[in-house]
This record gives sequence, structure tokens and C-alpha cells, in this order.
Amino acid sequence: MSDDDDFLALLRHIKEQRGFDFTGYKRASLVRRVQRRMSMVGLPTYEEYLDRLMLQPEEFKELFDTTLINVTSFFRDADAWEHLREELLPPLLKGRDGQPVRLWSAGCASGQEAYTMAMVLAELLGVEEVRERVKIYATDIDEDALAQARQASYTATQLETVPGDLAEKYFEAAGDRYVFRKELRRSVIFGRNDLVQDAPISHVDLLACRNTLMYFNAETQAQILNRMHFALRPDGILFLGKAEMLLSHSTSFRPIELRRRFFQKVATEPRDRRALVPPILPSPLPGESHDVARLRAAALLSSAAAQVVLDATGRLSVVNNRAMHLFGLTTRDVGRLFQDLEMSYRPVELRTHIDDTLAERRSTWLRDVDLARGHADPVSLDIQFVPLTDDEGATLGLTIIFNDVTQHRQLQRELEHANRQLETAYEELQSTNEELETTNEELQSTVEELETTNEELQSTNEELETMNEELQSMNDELQYTNEALRDRQDEVDRLNAFMSSVLSSLNSGVAVVDSDLRVLAWNARAEDLWGVRTDEAVGQHLLALDIGLPLDQVRAPLRVQLAAEPVGPQSFVIDAVNRRGRSLQVRVTLTDIRNHGATAPVAVLAMEVVNAEGRRADATA
Repeated sequence: MSDDDDFLALLRHIKEQRGFDFTGYKRASLVRRVQRRMSMVGLPTYEEYLDRLMLQPEEFKELFDTTLINVTSFFRDADAWEHLREELLPPLLKGRDGQPVRLWSAGCASGQEAYTMAMVLAELLGVEEVRERVKIYATDIDEDALAQARQASYTATQLETVPGDLAEKYFEAAGDRYVFRKELRRSVIFGRNDLVQDAPISHVDLLACRNTLMYFNAETQAQILNRMHFALRPDGILFLGKAEMLLSHSTSFRPIELRRRFFQKVATEPRDRRALVPPILPSPLPGESHDVARLRAAALLSSAAAQVVLDATGRLSVVNNRAMHLFGLTTRDVGRLFQDLEMSYRPVELRTHIDDTLAERRSTWLRDVDLARGHADPVSLDIQFVPLTDDEGATLGLTIIFNDVTQHRQLQRELEHANRQLETAYEELQSTNEELETTNEELQSTVEELETTNEELQSTNEELETMNEELQSMNDELQYTNEALRDRQDEVDRLNAFMSSVLSSLNSGVAVVDSDLRVLAWNARAEDLWGVRTDEAVGQHLLALDIGLPLDQVRAPLRVQLAAEPVGPQSFVIDAVNRRGRSLQVRVTLTDIRNHGATAPVAVLAMEVVNAEGRRADATA
């Protein structure tokens, strides 16, 4: 396969997989850009690059970025924008007084051109009137460029071409970037549009398509310009780039400022679909020169509608060029009986209609006849039968006119299809509207529930405020109680300190136990006597203490002392061993302390060392 075939296979794959038809681009320019991308990825042949596109679909984006040159800037060619603002737009806007104004930026790339339009219109009309009257449609086939344009966010470098006063007026700083004002941003509508395949935007006052046509070949340019001609209003303005001239399209656009590339639409009348006037047979009229007869014959032969003339005997008398081409007739067929010709019954039976027309002596029509033409597209025809008579009303023959209405039928079918789509869209919108109404009802119900909840929360808040006041009152009472407890604790601490002083001042060893015989107090004299510190003794069971006093002998008297009924103090002498291991005698005196039944009684053990005669002695001797 040749390189050219491989390149065409690559273009077909791009069209099938991504919907981009590059066949209308200038071949040399397109080949150069594709090869640039191929060299970047290191693939020498189109076949290898096609394999890469099949295996790595993300490569499409890189190819489009290379092929579709999205070069644009604010106020590109500033003198052209100045001329547009000063000379062209004021009279155009004056003619649209109070009416909507529509603009189209075709091939908008990253949006600078569309936002430039918005700023120019805002300077002429004011921001509020632009929001109310102006719609700016900005289209491109590059989805990534459109996504960037919709952000309306640009760097300081990109804003260098915007005049300082306009930059300050229409852009707001956002970090290290600048964002176009939201009020004007709403007037700019971005969307994907392929100039080659998609339908144009209609009723446009100003269409800017700058340095885009230059990438297409002459045939595709003509196709695009026809769409642009349709898109513009009768006095609409076309704004092109410096590389584009329209030298061969003077019937569609006329230059109004050629140096800056401004053109105005040349308005054309809709196609005249009325029936042609029956041609007069090309024989000289009385007093008419032969040249005039030839002129009439040439006019008939060159008519845009296919036309044949039959004489009174039903023979083919005259046939024009269009009929010859359409039905394959030649000059040898002139003079033959019409019924012997294939066109008399194909694509449809004509002989019956001829007889009816001659019998009724009036024009008749046969509509929507399809004529197949081999591999070419079929032609749709409206056929008119017109009887020819002389001044006295005698029948001279009949002319058959074949009006080509293929485009009309195609437009009609497209219109019907569009109507069906609109009906479907209307039904979907109706359904959506009903869903929105249902949602609105649900939202209304939700609002009512929220209002009820709000009232409940308000009531709860009032209750919480009441509870808060009660808690505050309780807090005040607790504060008072706490102060009273602190005062009582201070008093208890003073009493404890006093009791500790009393116990420390006694010469006898003293131990205080509760009803379970657990030590509550243990004075310093007891420490000296038995060698057990206060912190070791307090909280311990008295009988569990390891001291030289035989505590088994004390247990029974203690139980008696702690009985329900008081028995009075008890005193007895016990042989013991002090902390130094020396034998001695100790007088143990037991007394109880009671609080009138408020608390359980406690017992006090007073331990005093005595000598053999029963006198008090030093415990450390």
C-alpha cells in the first residue's frame, strides 16, 4: 500500500473513531502536521501511527493539539477591532434598536475572541443591555479548548493585549490568574461545532471566523462559506483573518473594508420554484429574424429545467440539454414517437398523463417522482404537462417540464425530521417540567416540615432555657453547699490537728480502733514503744500488727468495750516485749467513745509501761 493510501486510511480511522473529518483540510498542511506528531513519538510510517491510535486512544488528543492550531489572543489585530467598534457596529446596532443581537465566534479556541466581542459590545451598549439583548455563540471542535474557554480564566501574559482600562473593568484577580466578569460571561455560550459537518447558527449579525478557513481546501472553503452566508442576516458582517481574502466568492460577500478583512453578506432571493413558461417552438415568427429564432432556441436548450416538446402527432420535436443529460436522449431521438422512448414509462408512466392533459386542455402536475441514476444519488422531480395551442385554440402539441426538487425534498425531509425531534424534545421537556413540579411540591412539603421542626426546636430551645435557669439556680445552691462543706472541712481539719496534738502530747502509747478493730489513730509514743510507724499502723487490723504486746489478750476486752451497751473503762497489766526486745509490763486501759448512736463506737487503747511494783517506768529502758 502506498503512503497516500496509508494516509487516507489514517484519516478514515480518525473520522470513524472521533467524528473529525480532515479530508477537507489542505493536504500538504495536514500531512506536515501529522508527520510532526509522528516524529515526536518516533514512528516513521502512517501504518505504525495508525496502530498506535488503535492501541492508545489517548494519542488522539495529542494529535488534535498538533493538528488544530488553537492560536488566539485578546484584540488580535487591534486596528481591525478598533474599526469594528468605531465604524461598523454603531450603524448595525442602530438598525437593531431594542432587538436581540447575535454574534458567532467560529473556531473560538480558548475563548479570547468571544470575550473580546463581549467587551466591545459592553463599551457600546453597556453591561446591562448586553446581558439583556446580546448572545455570543463561541464554537470549536476541540473539546479541551472549549473546556478552557468556559473557565474564563487567563494569565497576566495572556491579558497583555487587553487595554489597561478594559482589563481593570472586565477582569477580576483570582490568585495568579484573572477571571472574566460573570455578568458578561453569561452572554457567551460555548459549544462544539464542526464547520464542515454541523449546521450553522442562524440569524447572526456578526460572524468572526479568523484564520480558520486557511486550513481548508478550496472546495471545503466554498462549502463552509455557503453555511456562513446562510447563517448571517441580510446585512450581517463577516470578520475574517488577515490570511483570508474571498476573492472567488463575490456573489455571496462583498468587501466593506478589505484591508482589515470585513465583508458584508450579499442578500439573495429564495430559489424561484415557479413553473417555467412553456417555450415557443424555435421557428421564426412573422417579421422575426433568424438570429432571434436561434436565440429563443438557445434559451430553451440551456434552460435549467429538463424540458421536452411533443408535436400534435406525439413525436419528440424539441429536447433541451438538461433533458438529454437526465434521460440519456440524443439528437437521433428527435422525430421519434414519444411512446417508443424509454422516458415515456420510466421512471413513471407519462403517456396517460399526456392524454389527460390534451383531453382537458389545461396544465397538469405529477409530483414526487424519483429518478434513479445508476450509482449517483436519485433525483426527485415534479413533472408539469402544458398543452400548446395557437391563436385560434388549435392544439399544436405539448411540452413536458421536469422540475428538479431534490434539494427541496431533502430540506423537507430534514424539516420533518427536525419537527419530530422537536416533538420528542417537547415531550421530554414536558416530562421534565412535570418532574420539576413534583419536585417543587416535595420541596414545599419539606419546607413545611422544616417550619414545623423549627417551631419544635424553638419550643425545645425555650425548655432548655428554662432548664438552664433551673440548673443555674441549682448551681448557685451547690456553690453555697460547697462553701459550707469547705467551712466544715476546715473545722474538721482544725479538730484533727487538735486531736493529733493531743495524741502527740500524751506519754502513753495510744491506739484508736473502730468496731472492726481497724486502727484509726496511732500516736508517736506508740511508735517509740513498739517500733511501728503511724503510716504502717493506720488502716491495719489491730491483731495483725507485729508488736511485742500480746494482742490476743486484748481482743476479748475490746469486743466487750465495743458492745452495744457501754461498760466503762477497763484496765489490766500485760507482760510484753518492747521494740528493743526487752521484757516489760504494760498497763492497758480500754475506753470507748460513742456519739449517741450517730456513728458506731470506737475504742481507745492507752498503753503505759509499769515496773514490778506497778509504778510507771520508761519504755525505752
